[in-house]
Amino acid sequence: MIRLLIVDDSALMRRHLSSLFENEPDFEIRWARNGREAVEENRAFQPDVVTLDINMPEMDGLTALSMIMVERPVAVVMVSSLTEKGALATLEALHLGAVDYVAKPGGTISLSIDAITLIGKVRAAAKAKLKPLGVATRKATGPVKAPDSAAAAAGRTAAPEAPTPTARRNVGSAGVVLIGVSTGGPRTLESILPNLPAGFPWPILVAQHMPASFTLPFAERLNGICPMPVVEASRPMGLEPGTIYIAKGGTDMQVVSRGGKPTVTPSPENSQFLWHPSVELLGRSALEQFDAAHVLGVMLTGMGNDGSDAFASIRKRGGRTIAESEDSAVVFGMPAALIKKGGATVTLHADKIARQISSWILG
Repeated sequence: MIRLLIVDDSALMRRHLSSLFENEPDFEIRWARNGREAVEENRAFQPDVVTLDINMPEMDGLTALSMIMVERPVAVVMVSSLTEKGALATLEALHLGAVDYVAKPGGTISLSIDAITLIGKVRAAAKAKLKPLGVATRKATGPVKAPDSAAAAAGRTAAPEAPTPTARRNVGSAGVVLIGVSTGGPRTLESILPNLPAGFPWPILVAQHMPASFTLPFAERLNGICPMPVVEASRPMGLEPGTIYIAKGGTDMQVVSRGGKPTVTPSPENSQFLWHPSVELLGRSALEQFDAAHVLGVMLTGMGNDGSDAFASIRKRGGRTIAESEDSAVVFGMPAALIKKGGATVTLHADKIARQISSWILG
């Protein structure tokens, strides 16, 4: 039985969200009308998952979330509007510990929430691993190292382990790093990308499953904490070393050749693929422009198996891949699919991935 707490100040929305779970026999549901009640119900009801609105009276969702994650951490799925303000608040919620979000577009209540998406995300959240709150710094202070959880509990920072030597080789600047990620991705990326140095010799392409209104604020947030510049790939852009490109939501990012130079370009979502921006399509297109030996694929937390075929091909054809380990993945679906296909060169905890990338590329 999954204990679900639905938090929204609208009685109509509470009833609507509840109705989506009526035919699901394994849910026990309670409701809260604002953040204060959410904090109280989190103590009393002890839910497995909380769906949390952001804009509420008495106590807003972000304040409630911060209190929940301190008092009794629980998997939280934000119910967020598809506006720039909603995107910024959602990204902050993910940084505070929420594991996922569901879009709440404008329009009538009956059209405002995708039932299949919501139920799937709540079920995944019930099994998700909660990450301890991290710390992000601005560029001026340089990258930060995420502490080992056991070491953090003891009040010290663990020394990083040596990178895995498997397939270690420096192939210079003519290559590309691909990162595929979904549920739990924003906080995971915030723990990895700031630890890659300015002047990194390869471009880094990130396909994070996100709606269109979220990816620009997300790129801007990462740009503030990463030594490398971070941009949203909202138009065709020639690939530059030492730059991180975030696929624009609502599109699929592909690598093409323009004037003999590898270029990233957004294209309309391809109906052949289930998830967008598509990791699979990104991987396939990169292999058309780069020798596999100059491609490094990194598969991070997320539901489903997006990108597993393309990333397995990278390894089969002589490239290298990293799968995030089950120990650190919020949802192990995407890395597990890659591992199952024999497509992971190494499997690593998220805290060790930046060091391994640097070791392979920088030597």
